[in-house]
Amino acid sequence: MLEQFRFDLQASLLAGSAEDLRLQVVILAAGALLGLALWMAWGRRVDARLLGQTAADFRALTLRASKRLVFPTVTGLVALLAHSVLQGTGRSTGLLDIAAPLMAAMVAVRILIFLLRVGGAGDSKLTFWEYLISTAVWLVFALYLLGWLSAVEQGLDKVAFELGESRISLLATLELLVAASVLLLFSLWVARLLAARIEKHFSHDPALGGGLATVVRYTLIVAALLVAMGSVGFDLMSLTVVGGALGVGLGFGLQKVASNLVSGYLLLFDRSIRPGDVINIGESYGWVQKLAARYIVVRDRNGVDTLIPNEKFVTTEVINWSYGDRDIRLKLPVQISYGDDPELAMRLMDQAAGASPRVIADPPPGCRLMGFGDNGIQLELRVWIADPENGVNNVRSDINLAIWRAFKANGITIPYPQRDLHIKESGVPAKSEERQVDRRGG
Repeated sequence: MLEQFRFDLQASLLAGSAEDLRLQVVILAAGALLGLALWMAWGRRVDARLLGQTAADFRALTLRASKRLVFPTVTGLVALLAHSVLQGTGRSTGLLDIAAPLMAAMVAVRILIFLLRVGGAGDSKLTFWEYLISTAVWLVFALYLLGWLSAVEQGLDKVAFELGESRISLLATLELLVAASVLLLFSLWVARLLAARIEKHFSHDPALGGGLATVVRYTLIVAALLVAMGSVGFDLMSLTVVGGALGVGLGFGLQKVASNLVSGYLLLFDRSIRPGDVINIGESYGWVQKLAARYIVVRDRNGVDTLIPNEKFVTTEVINWSYGDRDIRLKLPVQISYGDDPELAMRLMDQAAGASPRVIADPPPGCRLMGFGDNGIQLELRVWIADPENGVNNVRSDINLAIWRAFKANGITIPYPQRDLHIKESGVPAKSEERQVDRRGG
């Protein structure tokens, strides 16, 4: 079907008079300038409309993609219109015959890349690949239309090397990239649809749903790459050579990376750590924000996010305050003087537990007399809260402040540390006195 669009560049340029060729060049230059002006004007309008928006929704992606379609569309329409006019007047249109399908091909390629962006959920990391792939595909199509593709293929096929029993050429590599791009587009579409269904089904457990969606996405991507390699004639058995080299690399430098990846998937599926959990691992205490393939994001009380490798959660002891039951108990030790009434102090401490609205009624707060210390009577108030993700020290502060106020109002004192110092007299004279005796005796 595309054979009817193929051209002989030399024959097209030599067809007609030099005046017709100059006229076509002027028309194409005018069309390119008009397309450039409209592209700049539309780009400013789109940027103003999307100013401050970071969400990559379908509308935003469409507007950004439309900027890349303005120039080839306007230039191609000018070429088609001029082609009709010149053909009606009997003039030569060889150059316009080449320009119009090239601009149409550019529009088609950029629409295809737009679909790739939508399939990738608007990932900004695809911007570089968008320009690279669109330029490469358009160049291949242009070479085909000009009849140069066969010669270029032969030249690229000569640049090759042997890998095992396979011969890998530059041409095969480029074909692999094209096939992988098409299959990757399809796999991203399928992965996005499946991820939406999985996350909806596991809405009660976002960690498990997100883990399954991630596994499905990467499985489809790997499958697409393997199918693409097989479609271009690449011997997959030769990957054992690459696998051996990769194994050596893992043995020397990538053990931690592999360990963190495996540990990450274990944590996703055993559900021991979930977003929102309050954990304590080593020196770190905070709330789990995100479970990634290589690390877990933990936010501390200061709002600082710490990226902890997944391996530590598998190989070290982790305190999960909200693993089985979100209710946790807080202990608030207090000392009172020996001259005060401990029963009154314990009743006041029980009442002070209500100072924080986060203290739950079941189990109820309780105060205990723990012992008799060197400085005073040791009491301890025990309360329960059901939301450790909101912090625990703010509850301690509210209750301690209420205890201090109640003690002050009822004359109960919190003792200072007490120490008895005994000075023992000695019969040995001071050194200064000895020197004075020596001088007198001298």
